[in-house]
Order: sequence, then C-alpha cells, then structure tokens
Amino acid sequence: MTPVELSRTVLHAVRRAVDAGELNVSVPERAVVAPPGPGGCGDYATSIALQLARPAGQPPRRVAEVLRPYLVDVDGITDVVLTGPGFLNISLHGTAPTDLVEEILRCGARYGHADGTDRASRAGRAGTADSRIVPLHCPHDLRAVVVADAAARILRSQGAPVRTSCVAPLEPEWTAILGVRVDAAGPAVAALPVDVRPVPAPADPLPLGRDAGRWALLHPAAHDRPRIGDEHLVQREGNPLFRVRYAHARTRALTRNAADLRFAAEPGPVAGTARDVLAALADHPRVLAAAVAHRAPDRVARHLVTVADAALPLLPAVLPRGGEKPSAAHRARLALAEAVGAVLAGGLSLLGIDAPDHL
Repeated sequence: MTPVELSRTVLHAVRRAVDAGELNVSVPERAVVAPPGPGGCGDYATSIALQLARPAGQPPRRVAEVLRPYLVDVDGITDVVLTGPGFLNISLHGTAPTDLVEEILRCGARYGHADGTDRASRAGRAGTADSRIVPLHCPHDLRAVVVADAAARILRSQGAPVRTSCVAPLEPEWTAILGVRVDAAGPAVAALPVDVRPVPAPADPLPLGRDAGRWALLHPAAHDRPRIGDEHLVQREGNPLFRVRYAHARTRALTRNAADLRFAAEPGPVAGTARDVLAALADHPRVLAAAVAHRAPDRVARHLVTVADAALPLLPAVLPRGGEKPSAAHRARLALAEAVGAVLAGGLSLLGIDAPDHL
C-alpha cells in the first residue's frame, strides 16, 4: 500500500464511521499520512483524529479509538497503534517499502503529482472550489519572479491552473539566464494585490547561471534573506545543491553500471539502513502538497536535500563487489536507487533546475 492509497484508506475509514453514526463530521478532502514522529511507531502516522476532534465534539483520542477498528480490518494493514493525544500509527504488510518503490518507478519524475482521482480536489484546495485559475502576482523583483515561477510549476503538478503576473515587464536577462516567464506584465495587472513577496536578494544572482542562481533564490524560506555567492557553484559536500545533483547523477551511473553487469532493478526488500531514505521518499507527496498550500517552493528544495543526504550513504552498496554475483538484494537496492533518482529529478524539474546524468 502506497502513501496515496493509505491516505484514501484513512478517508474511507472516516466515511465508514460517519455512515455508522459514530462520528458526526464532514469527511475531509484529504488525510495526511507521513512517517511517524518521535514516540510514534509503525510505517506511517496520521493526525486525522486531531483534525476531526473539534467538529466531532469529542477528544482526539476518542476519535482515534472510533477510527482504529475501521483501519485494522483493511487488507494490507497489520496493526494500528494510538500514541500521544490521538495519532494513529499504522503498520503495513511487509511489502510496503516494495510497493512504494514500485509506485515511484512507475510514475518516474511525476511521482507525487496529482493523478486523475486527486486532480480536481487538489486544484480546488489550491484555488477555489470551482477550480478557477490561481493567480500569482509579484513585484518587479527577480527573487519574487523566480519564486512565483517555481510555485506555479508545483501548483500545476497538483492539478491547479495558474496565471502568473508581474507589475512590470521582466528584464530580458531574467528570462535568458534564469528561464523565468510570466503570463502577464505591465500596467494592466499592476493594480492586482501582490501575493508573492519574498525578501529580496542582497545581490544579483545572474552571474551564478540558471541552476545555481535559481537554487540560491529558492532554497531559503521566503522570509529569509538568500545568500548570493560562489558557494552555490562549488562541487563540495558543503553545497546542498551539489549533494542533490551528485546523488541524482550517482543513481544514473549505477543504472548504467548495472546494465554493464547484465542486471536490472527489481523492487524488493532492502535490508540494512534504508528506513530513512524510504521515509523521505514516502514523504514526497506530502511535501508537494504543503508547498502548494503555502506557496513555498523552498519546502521542495529542502526536502530534496533530505532525500539526497539519506540516500548517499547507501549508494556504494548497490553494485556487487569483487567476485559477487548480482543477487535479488542488489536488484532491490538498485530499484531503491532509481526511485531516489526519480524523486530528485522530478523535484529539481519543479524548481526549474537541471538534473544531470553526469556530474
């Protein structure tokens, strides 16, 4: 069961409890599932009971107790444990990590994007209930335009139609170097309320080029002043952009090397310390949804760093060593590496940054 499927399962449990008269609430459009936090257990946790407690007029833990039986009897769920004020910690059948990797490899760089089932509801939450166009209007400031451009990409990945605009026409070099565009600019839209206003950059990022320049403007939160300097260009571990792009390039190299050894990826159980990277991969759809809700591309950038940092220590063990023959374990580790590469490539694309196969 994948995180998207589990989210739908949680909503179905709420619907069953409402139909049985045990809860008197409106079924929400979405249930957030994520890796358990401190004190949690299992594969995923959801705070749906805390979300429903006030409209239900019951304590969160009581709502969780109502929902638990409707989750425990679902195929693929082995246990549901209540922790804290009402968190539901869900343990899945042993194939859960395999299912996650299979889903990512099936979706490729579009993993976490809204599918046909989710598209309408996500578009409605991003804009209005009737899915009208989401406006992103920014001042004539390069960082604001880049943030609006990346936010629009992420919104569109979740099914929201977007229209970007700026109070004045963009400088030609902004488009030529950083690849930013808006749908409208100039006096006709100058009166619109500005809703994309990050702290301006203290220096010109154009000398950094497209990839490093966009990263420098997008990686910090909107309320933080970005650092504009050559640190974004150096190929060292201290540079987060380098780590993300290097991790992606390593996954692509592993696929090429595996082909030379005549074996290919095949999702399966991965022993060892893969839990952190699996948790980060599973969290990707939630991060995209949060980036949409808060118009915050920086959340995607920081999540890519988390994925890369979790994956890099595992990549040296993917290929056989010495006289080893490729085994099911090697195929499973290669599948996990390719899933990491797909998430990194997709996330960088949403930020308008290239994901090179060679670095």
